[in-house]
Amino acid sequence: MRHRSPRGARPVPEHVATPRATVRAGHRLPAPPAVSLRVRATVAACAGGALVAAGQTMLTALAGPAVAADPYEKLAANAMLPVADETAGPTADSIDPATPAARAIGADQLTGSSPQALPVLDEKSELDVASLTKAVDIGTRIAATARQINAALSGGAPQAVLEHGEAYVLPTTGRFTSGFGARWGVTHYGIDLAAPIGTPIFAFTDGVVEESGPASGFGIWVVLRHADGTRTVYGHINRSLVSVGQTVSAGEEIAEVGNRGQSTGPHLHFEIWDAGKNKMNPLPILQAMGLRVVGDGANSPD
Repeated sequence: MRHRSPRGARPVPEHVATPRATVRAGHRLPAPPAVSLRVRATVAACAGGALVAAGQTMLTALAGPAVAADPYEKLAANAMLPVADETAGPTADSIDPATPAARAIGADQLTGSSPQALPVLDEKSELDVASLTKAVDIGTRIAATARQINAALSGGAPQAVLEHGEAYVLPTTGRFTSGFGARWGVTHYGIDLAAPIGTPIFAFTDGVVEESGPASGFGIWVVLRHADGTRTVYGHINRSLVSVGQTVSAGEEIAEVGNRGQSTGPHLHFEIWDAGKNKMNPLPILQAMGLRVVGDGANSPD
């Protein structure tokens, strides 16, 4: 017959050792892993997108909407990829203590009141590094374009554009009064832009002064030779501000509008010659570049 203790508890056999509370040495979580390349690239992409957007705003303000091309805007939008919340980490409730990872960390760390967060990467924010490189490259080009346009306008030129990496300006302010072609029984080889005497005349683009001084029919003229062999002519000027052999930049003031030579009113006579010195119609060239002239060419002061 077996006896029970007063409270019904069974006696514990002496050969059975009383289990001791397991004492586990304190563990420290390893330092969070370094943020991956993808995370850094995601952040850099956002910065690159901001740069492109800022560069686009600056370029539009300096040179007008015609200079700011759509691909820049599209790239600025594409560069702004979503970024995951990298600070969120798993809690004790989200980790199965039976897994090897949990055992490596230590069950006592999972049950603590302030578990350390592990970085989590959002798989949807994968970044194509080639796109990031392209974004940074285009942002750099936007900034360079803005600098060139700003430099071309700094002397006072009324308009400036960038064509194949080179700056071009409208050579003076004034009204278009006479076009290229036959007129009064002779050929008029340029266009006339009427303006008051003394109005600044600017270099159409970078070049070297080939002629500066008296010229038959023009009174005084300036001729610039450009890198591709083309030349630009500025006739009937009041005063030349440059000398032969001098290098000038797009938008640099080179002369003043005058009324010298065979002229019936103050204006700039502007010509463009190709590398073979054949004279071309300047108006469609200016228009194709986006340089706008005011007037219909119906009234000529020449």
